[in-house]
Amino acid sequence: MPDYPSRGLTNQDVRMRGFANRATLEECLKWLDDQISPLAATELPLCEAADRVLAEDIICEIDVPGFRRAMMDGYAVVATDTAGATPYNRLPLDVIGHAFPGQEFKSKIEVGQCVRIMTGSPLPAGSDAVLPAEQTEVVGNRIWIQADVSPKKHVASVGEDISRGTHVFRAGRQLRPQDVGILSSIGRANVSVVRKPRVRIVVTGNELLPTGSIPTGCQITDANSPMLDALCRRDGALVHNPGIVPDDPKTIRTALHDQADVILVSGGSSVGQEDHAPVLLAEDGNLAIHGIAIRPSSPAGMGRLGQRLVFLLPGNPVSCLCAYDFFAGRAIRVLGGRERTWPYPKIRLPLSRKLVSTIGRVDYARVIIADNQVEPLAISGASVLSSTTRADGFVVIPANSEGYAPASEVDVFLYDGVRILKSETGFRADNF
Repeated sequence: MPDYPSRGLTNQDVRMRGFANRATLEECLKWLDDQISPLAATELPLCEAADRVLAEDIICEIDVPGFRRAMMDGYAVVATDTAGATPYNRLPLDVIGHAFPGQEFKSKIEVGQCVRIMTGSPLPAGSDAVLPAEQTEVVGNRIWIQADVSPKKHVASVGEDISRGTHVFRAGRQLRPQDVGILSSIGRANVSVVRKPRVRIVVTGNELLPTGSIPTGCQITDANSPMLDALCRRDGALVHNPGIVPDDPKTIRTALHDQADVILVSGGSSVGQEDHAPVLLAEDGNLAIHGIAIRPSSPAGMGRLGQRLVFLLPGNPVSCLCAYDFFAGRAIRVLGGRERTWPYPKIRLPLSRKLVSTIGRVDYARVIIADNQVEPLAISGASVLSSTTRADGFVVIPANSEGYAPASEVDVFLYDGVRILKSETGFRADNF
């Protein structure tokens, strides 16, 4: 594994002294991408495989269907027997039996004969088409046909759905419900998928109250752990979130050594007197990056502790969300075999007014969309989580830019793409 410098911080206690320098976004992503690859495969029953990521190529070993079958209710016929039939030129056929799904019809149809047949039934020998029931008139054991059909009409041929030897799915595909149906149709009972990453959430802060508490006095209710829990599950993780961890080095150290693939520390990650996590990570593992040229997540950091990836996420909720989006979420998705890119739809629209930034750092700017224009909502206020719930999405302003002038077109990453595309912009959701 590459050994990346920690920018002079892994062997220092930076509390109450600030960051001497900050890593660029490119440096952070380079380090992170060199650390992550999909986890090992695990075998699952098909009924548990939806939304999981395939760890193997799937090749069909049979023809689906493996027999000719009727695609509608009617009569199995010899197509040439129907030639010229119309409501004014009805032609007779003798009915010699009834074909049912799952049962092979024993006799062969001869010229001038037909068999009543249900959808999904094997086509009797000698027949080559199905005449819909509504195009016939039944008189005893005979039908009078009122339309003609061509050979193979309303018949599914052998291998029409999937033929033997077809590459059905490639490794890396995230299975949808219909994919699971296909796997069942080709006889798969189990499937090999990428193991879900185990994530431990470590939220620190003596000022925090558990989720669901009413804030009182100088204390606030923990908002980060339920948000991180939901984000991790969205990105395919198994989450362990046992509750708030006190600002105590011994307790935090124990939490950092949890048996997980990823440790998310929220709070205690900056340079305050009670910010113990960076020092503990540097002592017990490798604090590869601490301090990033990005707003509003500049105190974020990351490193390794044994086989664990550790992310130091700021305690301010917007900063926490931003750092998760840029770094932790990327790692969790890749470990679980998913795409490393953001799971947010993207649209390009003009700005209603200027969007200002500072050269030298990346900005994560929350925006709303109104009248097919992008309205900047907030770029500061890292503790104001409601700015993200009011926002429709965000714009990333690169470090080499001072921002964008009014009417400039910008890429907007949408928190809730389908709703916004339907109700706010007039775009159809199926455009994406």
